[in-house]
Amino acid sequence: MNEREIIDAETKFMANVYAKKPVVIVKGKGATVWDVNGKAYIDCAGSYGTCIVGHCHPKVVEAIKRQAETLISCHGSLYNDVRSELLQKIVQISPKGLNKIFLSNSGAEAVECAIKVARKFTGKPEIIAMMGAFHGKTMGALSATWDKKYRDPFTPLVPEFKHVPPDNLEKVEEAITDKTAAVLVEPIRGEGGVRVPPEGFLKGLREICDEKKVLLIFDEVQTGFGRTGKIFACEHWQITPDVLCLAKSVAGGLPMGITIAKEEVMASLKVGEHTSTFGGNPLACAAACAAIDALIEERLPERASTLGSYFKGQLENLKTRHEIIREVRGLGLMLGVELRFDVLNVLMKTLENGVIILDAGKNVLRFLPPLVIEKAQIDRVISVLDKVLEEEEHGRLRSSTPNQNA
Repeated sequence: MNEREIIDAETKFMANVYAKKPVVIVKGKGATVWDVNGKAYIDCAGSYGTCIVGHCHPKVVEAIKRQAETLISCHGSLYNDVRSELLQKIVQISPKGLNKIFLSNSGAEAVECAIKVARKFTGKPEIIAMMGAFHGKTMGALSATWDKKYRDPFTPLVPEFKHVPPDNLEKVEEAITDKTAAVLVEPIRGEGGVRVPPEGFLKGLREICDEKKVLLIFDEVQTGFGRTGKIFACEHWQITPDVLCLAKSVAGGLPMGITIAKEEVMASLKVGEHTSTFGGNPLACAAACAAIDALIEERLPERASTLGSYFKGQLENLKTRHEIIREVRGLGLMLGVELRFDVLNVLMKTLENGVIILDAGKNVLRFLPPLVIEKAQIDRVISVLDKVLEEEEHGRLRSSTPNQNA
């Protein structure tokens, strides 16, 4: 099929729920993807953060091939060797005390499990989340998500969810009642604009939850597995939540969600109360084992820290040259650039110039590249962005200048 045929088929038969860009991607390697016409792109989206060890990492590819020839599907009602191996690897790299795991297929499912286990363990219904938060689009995760554009079409949502202003310990404490089961928070708000909390907030949140005897749930679907320069973002603040939600990058690009909790918390779920047909299937588990091995052996969290500092510094340099940049923020290779206007034109122009970037709200550029991105590729991204921002500034200046000949 050629480019037009592929686009026409997706347009005709696929639910119109994605804001698609006019590019057909057919190949990937490391931090580069290629379209159907052979044009290369530096992928600063990483398939929405899933390709953390890079597209088609050799270890992941080999693990998938080997497992596909051995056993693809094995329901959780039977034991499996590669699932057992993965569970042990996850516990080994997770914060101490988090040692009981539920495997699913996505970040939203990981959050759904966390909500259910919090209610089951505490016997209380209320979940407190943050304004600006994004936790997924299934009904429970959507109820914890803040943005009205996601919520309003599907009301009524799951009851007993409450939202408070982010980074405000006083408001959190005021919101907690004798019905509160848990506080759910992203250590860094991704969809909400790549916003890093102020110093002391997460530590204070842990203290409040301990004092009030409510669970603290961290949604690290986007920040986990080395993205921020640590294996998990909570390590930056030396905080261990009661429940940790993971997904996106764990299986090298294959679907997987992970909910890991303190043993006594997860033990509140009884046999049959929460299961998943495909959760922990051997193919995804094999890919995840290989991805974790690559993450550790290649020291990718450290690479994210070093290259992230460099990338952020180069973006800060752009800020000094372009007044339309309001702020640069982020940790590791999870970075955001807030502009003073809608970013759509910038996204489309960088795409034309061979760079794929995400948005995070209407006016924030979001960078979630594979951690194997090369310094030369970062320099190329900066060069393209510099050029595109300059064109945008000139275009806006021309449109705001009165026509002297009119």
